[in-house]
Amino acid sequence: MSRATKKGKEQGFEASLERLEGIVRSLEEGDLPLEESLRLFEEGVALTRLCAARLDEAQRRIEILTRGEAGSQELRPFDPDAEPDAGPAADGPGAGR
Repeated sequence: MSRATKKGKEQGFEASLERLEGIVRSLEEGDLPLEESLRLFEEGVALTRLCAARLDEAQRRIEILTRGEAGSQELRPFDPDAEPDAGPAADGPGAGR
């Protein structure tokens, strides 16, 4: 397989999700021959795994660097429901001091 072909298969999350939605619509219509349905199903499973892996990667990247009680830096998962505090962001550059 050439690099161009492999690179073409490595599409972005949004493109993969859009293709997956198209596959689901085609399979739901039920007008395809069995072999085509199986091919699309296999492609859909691969796209599902790709999308799940991309989401897992994004989740890992959404970790923020904070300071622990002892002042050491630690990684803490991002929590969108957490109350904003006067942590490291308030002491960092651009804090207006």
